Amino acid sequence: MPLTPEQDAEIAALRSQPQPTLRVVAPGMEAHLYRAIPVLDHGFVRVVDYMGDDAAICQAARVSYGRGTKSVSGDEGLIRYLMRHQHSTPFEMCEVKLHVKLPIFVARQWIRHRTANVNEYSGRYSILDREFYIPEPEALAAQSVVNHQGRGEALGAEEAARVLDWLKADAARAYDHYEAMIATEGQQGLARELARMNLPANIYTQWYWKTDLHNLFHFIWLRADPHAQREIRVYAEAVAGVVRDWVPAAFAAFEDYRQQGVMLSGKAVAVLKRRLAGETVGFEESGMSKGEWREFAAVWGES
Repeated sequence: MPLTPEQDAEIAALRSQPQPTLRVVAPGMEAHLYRAIPVLDHGFVRVVDYMGDDAAICQAARVSYGRGTKSVSGDEGLIRYLMRHQHSTPFEMCEVKLHVKLPIFVARQWIRHRTANVNEYSGRYSILDREFYIPEPEALAAQSVVNHQGRGEALGAEEAARVLDWLKADAARAYDHYEAMIATEGQQGLARELARMNLPANIYTQWYWKTDLHNLFHFIWLRADPHAQREIRVYAEAVAGVVRDWVPAAFAAFEDYRQQGVMLSGKAVAVLKRRLAGETVGFEESGMSKGEWREFAAVWGES
């Protein structure tokens, strides 16, 4: 289960005792506060705390840039201006603290986003739970033949069943040995900080992860991308849903300029200008590498 009965009770208690506050609150985020969003088979994402909203971004920008933003009408227009011109510091005025339960191999990808404050469940002090990420059969795929870090076609039913049997059996065996090593009845038992080394990377861990909106947008941009590994992408998509409700104007600008926008190189811009002028410009005339041309062509729906 994503949450233990104790955690459910704690959340219910927190939500049943709202406190008056003079700080600015975002109604969309208040609806998410404390509630756990299930992810994968045992994981979740939940908001523990947050600061700021769309108005806080505009407030910070007007203090920072002063008269330079007076020509932009309205908060939504200002936020789009900031996103379009990559003025990042006003977005840093908003922060969020998340409680995340996730498999360790996903956490090792996630932790590469070093622009956050993290405190993880300690396997030195506590005993890890017997919870492992076991994929659905349809999520098991072979190595991609064109992408060295991605997956390709799904495994056949027989091979998928064999892989699942190994995953379940290996995880159970490793945890059995983990429990045996730290046992204390009639024996000294191995230290927890050593016994954990034998646990597989699909065991679940938990952490508190606090970051600002600018860096959170970068996380979503990379990890909610269709090319990201599915197991971290579903977490990024869950976080994105929260952010959309929290700062709707900022998220709309992020979607438009970052998620749905395209970054063009100087060579790509030159090709477009020549084509608009009526020239026929292909790969040979572009000056791009094969990889650059393939990505450029994909944007315009060319083969």
